[in-house]
Amino acid sequence: MVGFPLLLVPLAVYNIIAFLMPGVSFTDPLIRLTLLSGEVWQITLSDMLLAAGVLLLLLEVIKGARPGAKYLTDHLLSLIVFGAAAAEFVLWPKFGNSTYCLLTLLALVDFISGIALRTRRRAVVAAPAPTVSKAQPEAPQPVPAPAPRVEPAPVAAPAPAAPPPAAPVPPATSVAESVLLDQSAPKPTVTSPDLQPGGHPPSDTPQR
Repeated sequence: MVGFPLLLVPLAVYNIIAFLMPGVSFTDPLIRLTLLSGEVWQITLSDMLLAAGVLLLLLEVIKGARPGAKYLTDHLLSLIVFGAAAAEFVLWPKFGNSTYCLLTLLALVDFISGIALRTRRRAVVAAPAPTVSKAQPEAPQPVPAPAPRVEPAPVAAPAPAAPPPAAPVPPATSVAESVLLDQSAPKPTVTSPDLQPGGHPPSDTPQR
C-alpha cells in the first residue's frame, strides 16, 4: 500500500457509479441526522465521497512524511491519477460537477505535497557537515605555550633606625624660678676667732 495512490479509491467509486449505476443520484440525501440545535443534516453521496477523499489525502501526506517513502514511482502514480481525473472532468459530461472537481483538486494537492516533502527531505540530508573518517590521520595536537617565568619581587632594604629623641629642654620659666630661689636664699656668715664681736679685729695696742 506504500506505492498505491489512495485518492484513486474515491475517484474509482465515482466512475463505477457514473458508468454502471446511471440511476443513482449524487445529490439525493442518503442519511438524515438531527443535530442538538434541532436542524436536520442531510448527507448525500457527494458529501461522503468528498469526506473520504479528505481523509485519504491526510494518509497520503503522512506516508510521504515518513523517511524513505514517496519514491519517484509514487509521484508518477499521483501525477497519472490527477491527469486522468482532470481529463474526465473536462471531457465527460457526467463528471462536470463540483463534486468531481473537488476530488480532482485533492489529487493535485496529493501530487504537490509529495514533491514538496521530497525536496524538503533532500535539503535536510544535505545540511549536516561531512564527518571526518577514521582512516585519516589525526591532526597534531597543539603544543601548549610555556608558562611565563615569574621573577621574585626584590626585597626592600630596611629603613634606617630613627635617632633617639633629644633630652627635653627645660622651659624658661623653670630656669628663672631656680635662679631667683638661689638669690633669695640667705648666705651663712663665717665667724673667725680673730674677729671680735662687732666685727672689729683685735688690737694689740694697749688702751691708754
